[in-house]
Amino acid sequence: MGCGRVILCLIFPPLAVLDKGCGSVLLTFILTCAGWVPGAIAALVINSKN
Repeated sequence: MGCGRVILCLIFPPLAVLDKGCGSVLLTFILTCAGWVPGAIAALVINSKN
């Protein structure tokens, strides 16, 4: 995961997981709506997996 992807995860989490599939985007979007921190953490976790 590159530095640009980490910054994207912190700024706008759903956009950072766009290439991971619809379920990941939906989950990250819901968590981001519930609070920015859970969405950012979920985006970082999803992007850190291979």
